[in-house]
Amino acid sequence: MLPQEIIRRKRDGHALSEAQIRAFIKGLTNESISEGQVAAFAMATFFRGMDRDEVIALTLAMRDSGDVLNWSETGKPIVDKHSTGGVGDNVSLMLAPIVASWGLTVPMISGRGLGHTGGTLDKLQSIPGYQVMPGTDVLRKAIKEIGCAIIGQTADLAPADKRLYAVRDVTATVESIPLITASILSKKLAAGLQSLVLDVKFGNGAFMQELGDAEALAQSLVEVANGAGVKTSAMLTDMNEPLADAAGNALEVIHAIDFLQGKKQGTRIETVTFAFAAEMLLQGGVAETLEDGVEKARKSVSSGRALDTFARMVHALGGPQDFVAHPQDHMFRAPFITAVTAPLSGYLSACDTRGLGLAVVELGGGRMRASDDIDPRVGLDRILPLGTRVEKGEPIAYVHAADQESADRVAARVASLYTLSDVPVLTRPPVLKTIG
Repeated sequence: MLPQEIIRRKRDGHALSEAQIRAFIKGLTNESISEGQVAAFAMATFFRGMDRDEVIALTLAMRDSGDVLNWSETGKPIVDKHSTGGVGDNVSLMLAPIVASWGLTVPMISGRGLGHTGGTLDKLQSIPGYQVMPGTDVLRKAIKEIGCAIIGQTADLAPADKRLYAVRDVTATVESIPLITASILSKKLAAGLQSLVLDVKFGNGAFMQELGDAEALAQSLVEVANGAGVKTSAMLTDMNEPLADAAGNALEVIHAIDFLQGKKQGTRIETVTFAFAAEMLLQGGVAETLEDGVEKARKSVSSGRALDTFARMVHALGGPQDFVAHPQDHMFRAPFITAVTAPLSGYLSACDTRGLGLAVVELGGGRMRASDDIDPRVGLDRILPLGTRVEKGEPIAYVHAADQESADRVAARVASLYTLSDVPVLTRPPVLKTIG
């Protein structure tokens, strides 16, 4: 099949057959199709869209462009979670060990930071020795003995997605829901999953700022993943403020340890983490109801089982054996810490969450360019939640920086990103809706 004829058909608004989609993805993978043709296909899809069957076919073709992992030797349900990204979103670090501690298998393929959002792999690489791209033997041993491993996408997993995404990134076609859906799910399905829970964020710190857009994406992801044979649900979660009380790579790892030690009870991130754990435990057949799943997640933390699972995972993937017991002995700390003070008294009523994420990037905690190195030490912590009453001059967060000038500059900027009011504000629940 000629690629230009496939492009023409999509350009003219016709549905593509499974054979046509597979032929195009095969050419994309072996590079017999030019970059210009890939760009034309992406733009035609952006404007004309795809129906459900087309997106399923595209997802499966991209999944099958490389290796598809198989975990049948574990004899356990294979479950995972994916987030569309947010500020202070380190849920995966706690979620994988919580779920694995109940006997489920969690091969979690994660990504790096994108724009103003932090990346799970960047967080884990702040742990000395942690291998985000381990060899197959190391990965399988960790999965078999511990039940979970959080790693990056290898070159052999969904390679078609890598090439297509690179073209979308420079041709203003990233926002296409069919292409986003296929990109996310092709990598997840290549990990050999049986069930999947999706965290689709909305709000001023999310890529999908409008609730309606986030819901449309969640609906597409759920329909396509279930159509591809993976039991899938999605939750719409609020990203109008940071999820954790820390944003920055090493700081979010420390936060995760604190969480698993039971120090973050009653917080928004506890609500979100336990909600996803309950859904995964229910899908994996471990919990009878969502309420039972929440209780099991809570018990995993209170008993220390989840913390022990996290510690064993870190060591199995190259990190220090005593990392959880003595994290400060192994992680560098920023030399300058400056308080962000409230400019006046009142209730924290709103914040520019995307601006907070960009502040971390400015400190060196994210990338301006793909080739940039990350400073794992920098970021924000002790971030107060919206609705908190503060007095003028009281800290609402702390900046961790490589130098005093950066600390002072970013502290002033962060303070300007908050709105204070004279009366208490109603805050939205962190999980708004479940789809599927």
